[in-house]
Amino acid sequence: RKACWGARDEFWRCLDRHADDDSKCEKLRLSFESRCPQQWVKYFDKRRDFLKYKRKLETEGYHPPEAAGKS
Repeated sequence: RKACWGARDEFWRCLDRHADDDSKCEKLRLSFESRCPQQWVKYFDKRRDFLKYKRKLETEGYHPPEAAGKS
């Protein structure tokens, strides 16, 4: 677990430094995938997306789509 989470943290830091450009962090992604069970990789990918979305909501607020509530 420790090796998996460490690889995940390194990969996420790389993505943060390179504005989520996967191509610049490819080696770290491979290390992350090789050290973690596939189910964990899927979970962590979804978790990162959720955390980015949550951060965006906290900074920009919620803006419903224009068509919301209209039929």
